Amino acid sequence: MVKHWDLFLAPYKQAVEELKVKLKGMRSQFDMNSLHSPIEFVTGRVKPIPSILDKATRKGIPLDRLEEEMQDIAGLRMMCQFVDDIREIVEMLHKRKDLEIVEERDYITQKKDSGYRSYHVVIRYPVQTIKGEKNILVELQIRTLAMNFWATIEHSLNYKYSGKFPKDIQARLKRAAEAAFQLDEEMSQIRGEIQEAQAIFSRKQDNQEE
Repeated sequence: MVKHWDLFLAPYKQAVEELKVKLKGMRSQFDMNSLHSPIEFVTGRVKPIPSILDKATRKGIPLDRLEEEMQDIAGLRMMCQFVDDIREIVEMLHKRKDLEIVEERDYITQKKDSGYRSYHVVIRYPVQTIKGEKNILVELQIRTLAMNFWATIEHSLNYKYSGKFPKDIQARLKRAAEAAFQLDEEMSQIRGEIQEAQAIFSRKQDNQEE
């Protein structure tokens, strides 16, 4: 039983903040070298206590097993411009020495029935505490901006309908998911043109600031 939630969640909050700094640092390195960054932006959160309790009940996870069995108490999202960027980020994560990849779930090539697409990587990340090193499970969700737009809308509707979508809403969401993926496909086809335009715009901005 969790008696002191603040103490229990503190290492998770630390893991999220440290990883946000490190992942944003990766983006900065691409920018400083005038290279396309596969990372557009990074967000992170620790799951609220009511959500933890709700999921533990739904999944049958004992509260004294949360650390071992709930993988997304700490979560980060990494947004990309292009689908190919997702693969590049996953490769970079595999090369890092400061984390261990525990599990990968590819919901891009194997989308969920709802239409949801994203790439999930569960990592084990070491946090330094006053009591020593503590390994924290963190879920990274890597997705394009289009995938994220759809997932955000679907998440909001999920709260309204408690996961029981009317058939017409469900059908519309599936069509919207395919439209979002088609947008990603089209953008990938003109990736070179987009990156060249962004580079020209960036140089123009830099010249104006000098």
